[in-house]
Amino acid sequence: MVCAPAALGRGALWAAAWGVLLLTGAAEAEHGRKKVVHVLEGESGSVVVQTAPGQVVSHRGGTIVLPCRYHYEAAAHGHDSVRLKWTKVVDPLAFADVFVALGAQHRAFGSYRGRAELQGDGPGDASLVLRNVTLQDYGRYECEVTNELEDDTGMVKLDLEGVVFPYHPRGGRYKLTFTEAQRACAEQDGILASAEQLHAAWRDGLDWCNAGWLRDGSVQYPVSQPREPCGGLGGAGSAGAGGGASGGVRNYGYRQNAEELYDAFCFTSNLPGRVFFLKPLRPVPFAGAARACAARGAAVAKVGQLFAAWKLQLLDRCTAGWLADGSARYPIVNPRARCGGRRPGVRSLGFPDATRRLFGVYCYRAPGAPDPAPGGWGWGWAGGGGWAGGARDPAAWTPLRV
Repeated sequence: MVCAPAALGRGALWAAAWGVLLLTGAAEAEHGRKKVVHVLEGESGSVVVQTAPGQVVSHRGGTIVLPCRYHYEAAAHGHDSVRLKWTKVVDPLAFADVFVALGAQHRAFGSYRGRAELQGDGPGDASLVLRNVTLQDYGRYECEVTNELEDDTGMVKLDLEGVVFPYHPRGGRYKLTFTEAQRACAEQDGILASAEQLHAAWRDGLDWCNAGWLRDGSVQYPVSQPREPCGGLGGAGSAGAGGGASGGVRNYGYRQNAEELYDAFCFTSNLPGRVFFLKPLRPVPFAGAARACAARGAAVAKVGQLFAAWKLQLLDRCTAGWLADGSARYPIVNPRARCGGRRPGVRSLGFPDATRRLFGVYCYRAPGAPDPAPGGWGWGWAGGGGWAGGARDPAAWTPLRV
């Protein structure tokens, strides 16, 4: 679009300048530089807010900038009279306070205390720096700029790198209400996945024929390989994104009754620590798994931690081990014939009897936690005796040099 110079007002000139910045940012991105692009949200009024198009991406434990800038015709008022407010969209019509600033007075709220602050990159910068990103930070944020008479807002979506995994407890499939599904994901180091995350996982090949709760209260399931028991072979009547002969995400819609029972689709992100497989001298029942990991300065890994280690740390082990929920699983990055099929993934043996002895356990060691038995250490009974027919009390296990 071409405008005559006489028709260019102050706001139009300002918008054109930001258009140049946008093109500059795109050019820098081609050379591998970090890009922050802003778009104009509106041109009316004395306050105009810009936010990032699309989404910004981080991971658990990372630091991210939620971009927001504003232009303010400050002929009658100074910038100190402008209030900056960040909120998070928790429901379509509900917001949670994150951060507010008025002049030199700044305040963060709730779990954002100590983690959120303004970037402060010159006049007109309302960008929010968020440190030590958590799973719960995922979602949409609103940047609001208000003067005494007018206001404008912009929206930023924070996405996280991670992995979606299906989950049901020991009791079997379709045992979780919506609230129980939220709790189950949290217990396994995750949160309920969003519909967008589930759709992205389906595009990556996730195929699961059990319907599960999502964070928006809908119930869906992804099918990469269409078959009759899993919503049919596609075509007419096939529901969900991507439905058809190539599969799709089958959608039961939003459930009015949160007490209906389904499975859960959980989401987890980058691990700050490390998951490792511990193979004891002899197979152990579930009761011995926690003591085995504790002897190495670790805890029994949760399901979400094993999925994160498989997806993000490329953990590959063709041996089933105990996990914290009593299930037995193993991660496969490089599929081979004797390790559960031709596709990568986390294989599950379900929930074996707790007295069954498995050949190992998957442990999780938090960052900075020391390993009391590095290299030449194992675990057993002080004073000798070893396993000797199982007569020793497992409660007396202690780290021993081997």
